[in-house]
Amino acid sequence: WLAAGRASRQLVLVVVFVALLLDNMLLTVVVPIVPTFLYATEYEGANSSVAPAQTEPAPPAVKAPPFSSMFSYFDNTTVTVLGSTTAAELANRTASSRPPEPAASSPALPSSCPEGEEFLAKENIRVGLLFASKALVQLVVNPSVGLLTNRIGYHIPMFIGFIIMFVSTVMFAFSGTYALLFTARALQGVGSSFSSVAGLGMLASVYTDDFERGNAMGIALGGLALGVLIGAPFGSVMYEFVGKSSPFLVLAFLALLDGALQLCILQPSKISPESTRGTPVATLLRDPYILIAAGALCFSNMGVAMLEPTLPIWMMQTMCSPKWQLGMAFLPASISYLIGTNLFGILANKMGRWLCSLIGMAVVGISLLCVPLAKDLYGLIGPNGGLGFAIGMVDSSMMPIMGYLVDLRHTSVYGNVYAIADIAFCMGFAIGPSTAGAIVRAVGFPWLMVTIGVINIAYAPLCWYLRSPPAKEEKI
Repeated sequence: WLAAGRASRQLVLVVVFVALLLDNMLLTVVVPIVPTFLYATEYEGANSSVAPAQTEPAPPAVKAPPFSSMFSYFDNTTVTVLGSTTAAELANRTASSRPPEPAASSPALPSSCPEGEEFLAKENIRVGLLFASKALVQLVVNPSVGLLTNRIGYHIPMFIGFIIMFVSTVMFAFSGTYALLFTARALQGVGSSFSSVAGLGMLASVYTDDFERGNAMGIALGGLALGVLIGAPFGSVMYEFVGKSSPFLVLAFLALLDGALQLCILQPSKISPESTRGTPVATLLRDPYILIAAGALCFSNMGVAMLEPTLPIWMMQTMCSPKWQLGMAFLPASISYLIGTNLFGILANKMGRWLCSLIGMAVVGISLLCVPLAKDLYGLIGPNGGLGFAIGMVDSSMMPIMGYLVDLRHTSVYGNVYAIADIAFCMGFAIGPSTAGAIVRAVGFPWLMVTIGVINIAYAPLCWYLRSPPAKEEKI
C-alpha cells in the first residue's frame, strides 16, 4: 500500500493540501486573538494595577462618575471589578448605593467599546508589524529554499517546513508577551517558506500537463483557502470560550498528523536533485511576464493583508464588536475564496487565465472601496465576500501561469519560479500590515481602503500582456 501511495500523484496533492491548510490556519488564527490579547494584557493590565490604589484610600468618596469610568476600564473583567465595587458600596452605605445604580448601568450600553483611543492607535502599528514579520522573514528565506530544492529535491525541505511550523505553533500557545509572539510569528515565516515553495514545486513537477497542473494547483490553493476560512473564526471562538492556548494546541496536534503523513508518503530521507539545472532566480526576475504575474499576486493579496491588522481594531472602535465577531468578519472572504479557487482552477483555462486575473483584480479594488461603508458585521459580508472570490480568481489563474511561463520561456524546473510566486505573496503580506497601521494613524481606515483599492484597479489592465506571451526561439 505504501509503495502504491508513493507512486500516486493524488497522495502528493493531499500532502501539499494539508501542509498549506495548516500553514494558513496558523496565519489567520492569530488575527482576532492578538489585538484583543495585547489590549487585555497591556492596557487593561496597566489600568487594573492603578485602579485599586485609587479606590482604597477613600472608600466613602465613590460617586457615579469614577464608578462609571472604572466600569468601562474593566469591560472584559466585569465580574470581579463590579462585584468587589458593589460589595464595598453595600458595606459602606446601603442607602447611597441605590442612586448610583442607574448611573452605572447607563454607560453599560457603550461599554463594549474599548477605552484608550491612543493605545489602540499605537496598537494598530505594533499588530501590523507582528503580522508582517512572518512575510518579511519568508521573503528573505524563499530564494535559498528555491536553490535548495534544485539541489536536493522537494521532499526534505517539505519535512523541514513541518518541523519548524510545529515549533512555531507550540510557541504561540505558550507566549504571553509581544516579544515572544513576534518571535513565533517570524519562525512561522521560515517554516512556511519551506512548505509552500517545496509543495508547489513538487506539484508542478508531478503534474506535467498544463491543464492537469491548473486543476491540481486549484485544489492545493483550496487547502490554502480552507486554512484562511477556518483560521480566523476558529481562533476567535476558541479564544472567547476556551482560552488563548487552545486553538494553537489543536493546530499542533494536526501538524503532527501531517508530519506522519509526510514520513509515510514522501520519504523525506531521500535526496532527489533535479536532472537539469534550473533557471537562476535573477534571470527569472528579469522576465517582464513573470514580473507582471508576480505583481498581480502581490497587489491582490496586499488588500486582505492590510485588512488583517486594521479591520478588527476598526470594528472595536466603530462597531463595538465583541471578540467572537472579530474573526467572523473574515468568514465571507474565506468561504468565497474557497469557492473561487476551486471554480476558476477549471474555468480559468477555458476563459483565459489573463482575463480571469484582470477581472479578479478589478473586483478586488471595488470590494476594498466598499469595506468602510459597512455599519455593522452584516455590512461587511458583501465586500469581504467579493474580495475573497476575486483573490481566488487571481491566485488560481496566476499559479499555473507561473509554471507555464517557465515551460514556455525557460528551463522546466519549478523551485525558483514558485519561490518568486511566494515572494510576491510575501511582499503583499509584508508591505500590507507593516504600512497599514501607520496609514490608518495618518489618514484613517477608510482612506487606507481607498488607496489599496485604486492601486488594484489601476494594475488590472497589465494582465492583458499575459494573453499570449512569446516563447523563446529554442522552445518554439
